[in-house]
Amino acid sequence: MGLDVSVTERLNRRLGTGDAVVIGLGSMIGAGVFVAFAPAARAAGSALLIGLALAALVAYCNATSSARLAARYPSSGGTYVYGKERLGEFWGYLAGWGFVVGKTASCAAMALTVAAYLVPAGWRPYVAAAVVLALTALNYRGVHKSALVTRVIVAVTLLVLVAAVVAIFLSGNGSGHEVFAFSFGGVLQSAGLLFFAFAGYARIATLGEEVRDPARTIPRAIPIALGLTLVVYIAVAFALLYKLGADGLASFVDPIARAVPSGMAPVVRAGAAVAALGALLALVLGVSRTTFAMARDGHLPRRLAAVHPRFGVPHRAEVAVGVVVAVLVLFTDLRGAIGFSSFAVLTYYAIANASAWTLRRGVVPAAGLIGCVVLAFSLPLWSVVIGCAVLAVGAIAYFSRRANTSSQD
Repeated sequence: MGLDVSVTERLNRRLGTGDAVVIGLGSMIGAGVFVAFAPAARAAGSALLIGLALAALVAYCNATSSARLAARYPSSGGTYVYGKERLGEFWGYLAGWGFVVGKTASCAAMALTVAAYLVPAGWRPYVAAAVVLALTALNYRGVHKSALVTRVIVAVTLLVLVAAVVAIFLSGNGSGHEVFAFSFGGVLQSAGLLFFAFAGYARIATLGEEVRDPARTIPRAIPIALGLTLVVYIAVAFALLYKLGADGLASFVDPIARAVPSGMAPVVRAGAAVAALGALLALVLGVSRTTFAMARDGHLPRRLAAVHPRFGVPHRAEVAVGVVVAVLVLFTDLRGAIGFSSFAVLTYYAIANASAWTLRRGVVPAAGLIGCVVLAFSLPLWSVVIGCAVLAVGAIAYFSRRANTSSQD
């Protein structure tokens, strides 16, 4: 199946390299940096930095493969398009399915994170739903406005993180913590959990039809965004280990707020809420674009492929994603959604690396493919089981649709 689409189903190319980098940063430097280190330290112990390095290595391979593919196929949908073109329709569909269901869960988790830092427990589902609907309305009016808001959110988050790291190192010596034992399997699991916080550069690729000169812009924006994110994560990880030690870091849900001086904790908590808001903004944007691409090809209801005549965005896909996420936050506790989302996203990138292998056989796509598979199956058992079950449901739906289409011919 080719990539030709009608003029009415094409999106406006408005984003430059700076906008694309900011969208990637807004996706990666979000709630993950505030919440992912604690469970990762619980899994890896004092080897947390090794887990971070492994996650970054796999993310780099994925970013490189995604950049090559995006330059060849600058179309909205990311690995859904790449897998379809390089491996066949089913693999593209499976990548798109994994991305949509995994990142929809991530959207709900980010919305609940925003609410957790702002309001008491009883109000959190309702505030989270309101946040989702407000951001959906923002995206509805055009991606350029979303990019501008994301730039502000990224700036605020980075300022809070830099201030927190400086304050931690200036507040006194935190050495002398007991070494926390670790295992090789625990290090791999921590890498899988930390990968959740790196996965935002996919948002750049899924905006392929809205970026100016995508053959140059996307390959430049992805590694820049990933490199800046890694620098921030290394600084935060060193600061937390310095102040709390691996055992203390593993015991806190809000380790950065615990590590800074008490007078700065409210600022950190506010920054965490802003960061989660930025991640949610980019997540809704990316999921709606993949939904748009899948609907355009008939894998989801065709009505979702409509483009707004004035704002030039896939407005029905955006509304559908927003409504689904708003319902999830009202009725579902999604604390465990990170594990499921990580499994689904690692599957998505495994297909991306396999697709890149068909373009240019080499170490990077091979390492990325192997790394994604290893990290995915190193996650907690329930995440693997649920992830496999959801992917199986998607595969069954695909082949059922194919069978029905064949019987009608």
